[in-house]
Amino acid sequence: MRLSDFLTISKPKIGIMVAVTAALGYFLASGTFAPIDRFVVTLLGTFLTGAGASALNAYLEREVDQKMERTKHRASAQGTLSPTAIILYGTFATVAGSVLLASYVNLLTGFLALLTAFLYVLVYTPLKRITWLNTSVGAIPGALPPLGGWAAATGTLELPAWILFAILFLWQHPHFYAIAWMYRDDYRRGGFQMLPVIDIDGRRTFRQVLFFSSLLIPVSLLPFTLGVVGSVYLYGALLSGGAFLAASVFFVVSQTTKEARNLLFASLVYLPFLLLLVIADSQFAFAG
Repeated sequence: MRLSDFLTISKPKIGIMVAVTAALGYFLASGTFAPIDRFVVTLLGTFLTGAGASALNAYLEREVDQKMERTKHRASAQGTLSPTAIILYGTFATVAGSVLLASYVNLLTGFLALLTAFLYVLVYTPLKRITWLNTSVGAIPGALPPLGGWAAATGTLELPAWILFAILFLWQHPHFYAIAWMYRDDYRRGGFQMLPVIDIDGRRTFRQVLFFSSLLIPVSLLPFTLGVVGSVYLYGALLSGGAFLAASVFFVVSQTTKEARNLLFASLVYLPFLLLLVIADSQFAFAG
């Protein structure tokens, strides 16, 4: 039992992306990262809750992970962590993160973090073996962190927060379809009903990728329409959304793993870039 074992089941890459989206919600709501202590606690609590949920997910899928190349090295699959240890760690991290948010930020933020963990572990995880719609269902908890960030900054949930939710909901579809396409043989061995697994010719997968990538562009412009952000964000969102859509088109046309990987990369760049756009836009407005 090593610290690195707990790290593998915490899925830190996912945790970092979750923290980025929470930071996006926080900054868009307040125009600043102040007070810095509340912002740091928001990221810490969000990351901790996400790590706990990921660990509980690893526990539930430990036997399936043994069959898949991309997951067989996890401590949960290799047995270097006992099921009891994983459950205890996952439960502690989830509860601790939620309590931290509820106690030091506000109750709404803590509730949203706990709701995210609940939906991810107890709804999305079992659905992966039942229906290809698991991606859309899983996109709901995946889109909640920016709501948590907004709630942390304001204590409420206003319309722009729900627009962030919509952006994250749409973004996840091409992101996860790219992953599922790259590892569709792996998912098939694991018995997961991902769309690229059951969609043999890929037509439905490609339609879904293009639909959500296209819809993401106008939805991402809604913060500008509402006057929450300015022209820096507008042009940047158009540019990044267009690049994301182009990556989707290249993937659909080529139908190759290489272009699926490029689409995945584009999706990973997209969200941090949006955060930078919001920050740059606020600084430009302040300077003006």
